[in-house]
Amino acid sequence: MATDHQSPASKQQQPGTSAFKLVIYEQENFQGRCHELTGPCNNLQEAGVDKVVWVRDRQNTAGPLHQSQSSVFLFLFISFISFTLLRWVGYEQANCKGEQYVFEKGEYPRWDSWTNSRRSDTIVAFRPIKVDSQEHKIVLYENPSFAGKKIEIIDDDVPSFHAHGYQEKVSSVRVQSGTWVGYQYPGYRGYQYLFEKGEYKESTDFGAQIPQIQSVRRIRDMQWHQRGAFHPVN
Repeated sequence: MATDHQSPASKQQQPGTSAFKLVIYEQENFQGRCHELTGPCNNLQEAGVDKVVWVRDRQNTAGPLHQSQSSVFLFLFISFISFTLLRWVGYEQANCKGEQYVFEKGEYPRWDSWTNSRRSDTIVAFRPIKVDSQEHKIVLYENPSFAGKKIEIIDDDVPSFHAHGYQEKVSSVRVQSGTWVGYQYPGYRGYQYLFEKGEYKESTDFGAQIPQIQSVRRIRDMQWHQRGAFHPVN
């Protein structure tokens, strides 16, 4: 669902809140028309969004939003409001296709703040990600259909598979719990791949053109998590 209206000049006046909301502005400094998304949007252009230049990222707790709880950041194409335990994933193409970009609370001053791939600076679709598990377990396999060597990761982030003895390609993935982001290169660089609970029998199932993942991290809330461990397995 999408609505649009002329945003006020003052940043003290905010659009209404809901369980989750994506707010997109057409001009810098939260000026001009703004578009509110209260759910997934498969095509921003069909929702009437032609140009987006600023982002506002807020996390809402019980009670009214105070100044100390709000953050305002420059953002090249997207403006969004993020609530507790909620994240967003943007897509390069309509219908949630193409390159993926995972957004969490933080600063995104320009398009290269949300991607290292350098392939595209366009986002056409969005959907929310609900982080609903405190436990995290993922198993990545060398070959399709969960065959070959594998690396099992439990409640941990791994910035480099190579540094921990796994130098194989990743062609299939099982997510037993939690929500994860895989990256093409070490250090959380390159193309991003969102992994939610379920099975991905081939690399195309998670949107990869080539079966290459070399780092992975959890998407989680601000609650405490134990350190965890990872286990390369022959």
